[in-house]
Amino acid sequence: MNLIEAAQALDRLGFMPSKSGNLSLRTARGFIITPSGLPYEALTEGELVELDLAGAVIGGQRRPSSEWRLHQAIYAARPDAMAVVHTHSPRATALSCARRDIPPFHYMIALAGGDDIRCSRYATFGTPELAEAAIEALAGRRACLLANHGVVAIGQDIRAATTLAREVENLGGQYLDLLAAGIAPVSLTPAEMEAVRDQFEGYGQRLRLFPSPSPAPLSRPG
Repeated sequence: MNLIEAAQALDRLGFMPSKSGNLSLRTARGFIITPSGLPYEALTEGELVELDLAGAVIGGQRRPSSEWRLHQAIYAARPDAMAVVHTHSPRATALSCARRDIPPFHYMIALAGGDDIRCSRYATFGTPELAEAAIEALAGRRACLLANHGVVAIGQDIRAATTLAREVENLGGQYLDLLAAGIAPVSLTPAEMEAVRDQFEGYGQRLRLFPSPSPAPLSRPG
């Protein structure tokens, strides 16, 4: 799966309404990101934009996504992040609008790296403040909710980051269903979640869900 395939697949799922959301891949020089304002169904490789880690455009003819600062900050703060997926998937985004963390009501929460999926503090889209809020919420995690905004997931490659973004939406929907039914979810204990993460380590390496000790930079998507 390359960057364009991932963007188009998420768009077909309804995760990127009104040209929202964005995806990127780390490169040897910085990162490649989807452009601003272009429908994903029309996206071609020539319309991707490459930036260095200082945020300067070094490749491509279009404007980068308005959330390039978010991606830049994640790559600078997280050497394990080789790909970043940001969606506005509907049910996880609904939880973000309530500024609710997703608790460990299901063992798959561990896929995001911790005992919950945090919701960040609020900040205006496209700003350095949003990037800072995301970095805080991602501490010790591979995914978070952005308050009143959406979802961010990171991975060893674009498939791993996309898989995680889809699972966050799935978990968000299940959690909302419990809340709507008036049923209080029973959370797993820290020890139970630790056991799950131990089980995931071998499983995740086979599926490339988790970073290898020394991931090699990706030069181009595809």
